[in-house]
Amino acid sequence: MKPSIKNTILDHDDIVNKIRRIAYQIYESNVDETEVILAGIDSNGYILAKKLKTILTKISPINIILCRVEIDKKNPRNVIKTSINAEDYKNKSVVLIDDVLNSGTTLVYGVKHFLDVPLKRFKTAVLVNRNHKKYPVKADFKGISLSTSLHEHIDVILKAKPYEAFLK
Repeated sequence: MKPSIKNTILDHDDIVNKIRRIAYQIYESNVDETEVILAGIDSNGYILAKKLKTILTKISPINIILCRVEIDKKNPRNVIKTSINAEDYKNKSVVLIDDVLNSGTTLVYGVKHFLDVPLKRFKTAVLVNRNHKKYPVKADFKGISLSTSLHEHIDVILKAKPYEAFLK
């Protein structure tokens, strides 16, 4: 078995800059809104959503509501849980957030969950878009697009500094 090789694709400063840019894009897309729901897919997507909320709170007057989205990534058809009730995001602008968009499975089931109620606007955001989609779902806001082979894996570290995204 070959030892895994760690190739950094985004270092701490890169990630901080990508998060800031995505926050500005979310603000620009929702400039007329008074409230936006940032729905982060547990766990890294939610961590990313919290970091986006911190920046959005500084740069905009929009009230940012965080929502944790729990999806069983091995069985995404299982019941999806959110930390806020459907009534709380009904007719609102929602941004579904994850760290890496690989096949699109997690994101498409997350989208499906939120479309059970009428929304004013729905967008998606990811830090890394891998371009291996098997579903017609796209990231409206993305930090970086990266073509990789199917046997490669991207890890994103957001829980502790320094932040890092690497290919192995």
